[in-house]
Amino acid sequence: MDLDLRKLRYFVAVADRLHFGRAADDLHIAQPVLSRQIRALEHDLGTPLLIRDSHGVALTDAGRQLLTDASPLLASADAVRRRATEATRGSQRLMVGFRAGITATAAVREFAIRHPDVIVDLQRIESDDQAAMLLDGRIDVGYVRLPIDETGLRVTPLYTEPRVAVLPAGHRFAGKKQITEVDLAGEPLLWHPDTSTQPTKRPHPNAGYLVRGVDETLEHVAAGRGISFLARSAAVFYSHPEVSYVPVTDLAPDQVYLAVAASRTSPVLDDFLAAAHATAEITAECGNDEMWRLARGAAHSTVDQFDRQQR
Repeated sequence: MDLDLRKLRYFVAVADRLHFGRAADDLHIAQPVLSRQIRALEHDLGTPLLIRDSHGVALTDAGRQLLTDASPLLASADAVRRRATEATRGSQRLMVGFRAGITATAAVREFAIRHPDVIVDLQRIESDDQAAMLLDGRIDVGYVRLPIDETGLRVTPLYTEPRVAVLPAGHRFAGKKQITEVDLAGEPLLWHPDTSTQPTKRPHPNAGYLVRGVDETLEHVAAGRGISFLARSAAVFYSHPEVSYVPVTDLAPDQVYLAVAASRTSPVLDDFLAAAHATAEITAECGNDEMWRLARGAAHSTVDQFDRQQR
């Protein structure tokens, strides 16, 4: 039995609203038509998805599971439709996803030399959706950070990046040139729910806050709710007046990989991967704070020298 995407979209509309009338309005269809389509979907799947009673509409366990699975399916269908439409128009578009602190600029420029006719879009991705966005086609290639579920993906290493401790500005180690992991032992950590992904040799107590992305991490750290660890590039791309970045000499490095869906193959995609690998060193150095400091120092020195010559 093939899953009818139209019925699936109707179901998602009802599941989001938990109200048939409002969902029908959103879909611009009559409510009886919507009800029939939902019943047909339940018949197709052989299980009830919604509970309808005097109290309103609620999801069954099967309905909750279907809602979780529906978003990537519908996004993948939209991606297929988008690529087909662009091919009909004679245009090509590549969607490149990237994690915080990773810049794809060098690869995009290198790729444009061979493919000036291909439009390269860029989209920021987070740790909990990087695999899903690759599998459902929302992005064609991703600059990802480990850990990632590699099921259904082709994943290749690109470079490693040192980590830094993210500390409140008033922390006893804020402003230090460097520290070791032992210095921070026992401090509450703002980290992913899966504590096995902590980069430390000994686990820290979880601070108890669910953080998603660098911006949220910095806000929680600034509020004194715990410490965190980020890739070194955060010190270049993200600043906060109440946060201090300090290198941790013995911390496991962050690992940056390139990832594509195993089912996706094309010469254009291969050429972008080649460009990304060819420019990996440049990409890695864009997150090097010391490099930027040296560059700024050299620029200031050149300006000062020019001023002296003019005088």
